[in-house]
Amino acid sequence: MQINNQEYRSVWFEHGIVKLIDQNCLPHNFIIREFATYLELATAIRDMAVRGAPAIGVAAAFGMALAALSAPAEKFRDYLRSAKDELLASRPTAVDLSIGVYTVYESTIKFIPDLAHARNVAVLAANEFANRCVAECLDIGNNGAELIEDGFRILTHCNAGALATVDHGTALSVIRAAHKQGKNIFVYIDETRPRLQGSRLTAFELEQEGIPHAIITDAAAGFYFWKKEIDLVITGADRICLNGDIANKIGTYEKAITAHAHKVPFYVAAPISTFDFSCMKGDDIPIEIRDENEIKCFGDQCVANPGSSALNPAFDITPAKYITGIITPTGIFTPQESAQKVQS
Repeated sequence: MQINNQEYRSVWFEHGIVKLIDQNCLPHNFIIREFATYLELATAIRDMAVRGAPAIGVAAAFGMALAALSAPAEKFRDYLRSAKDELLASRPTAVDLSIGVYTVYESTIKFIPDLAHARNVAVLAANEFANRCVAECLDIGNNGAELIEDGFRILTHCNAGALATVDHGTALSVIRAAHKQGKNIFVYIDETRPRLQGSRLTAFELEQEGIPHAIITDAAAGFYFWKKEIDLVITGADRICLNGDIANKIGTYEKAITAHAHKVPFYVAAPISTFDFSCMKGDDIPIEIRDENEIKCFGDQCVANPGSSALNPAFDITPAKYITGIITPTGIFTPQESAQKVQS
């Protein structure tokens, strides 16, 4: 992705250190953090310095690589197992995280007791996982751009851009590709309460790319559907089930239902690592419940009644019946057939 006319990935491995763009500081401050241990990286995932299903999957893969590099020889396997458990516990909903962890863990333990080779394999496996994610996101954009016609007005929710996916994005990869093809498009960006990933991050990315857009409140989307000013909805996903149900940022379900009521196509864009081939339906997906202060406070300022409690689910489930199609690196499929198609 381009930031201030320079190319960056949102998370990468360099000389034994994991580096990432701190998404909590954007858009006002562009800060690159460095991490030398898997415990530091697990904290960064929990605190959402890195977020977005593919990006946290890659960050977790790099976390396993850090664990392999620092694991003591006499407790190598136990150390890796502890790192695996710690990283898996950092955030429960996005399946990419577990895939990233197990990709590196299983590749590494095959080479015990040749620990020097095992450590090298861990780094290679993590980098390969990251590079595969980037390549898949580029393919998603190229495949999905055919859905966007000149003059389309597009609604997106949360941030499914390069920041969330290492590079290119999922939903934003489609939008970027259409823009590069010279199509005249306009993007409505849901602010995405309570952490404002839309108004902070998606808006930041689109501004950097020069793509016309406007931020709207989460509740305003219905108004623009009613005015017939939305031609297409594209979101990312944090987990896709075998039956085509998806988990995504809280508020996605509402957008899908509203799009369905107004006969506006609703598409989901995701790499193969977002498919959970062991999860049958949306009811089986664990939903992360985050701290109530994300809703009640804005920075250090309380903006809600102090004595009231708040409920803060980070994700919701959108049933397959409200999804027009899923844009993948290998093609665009109905939600019901998508898991089978990406496996074939």
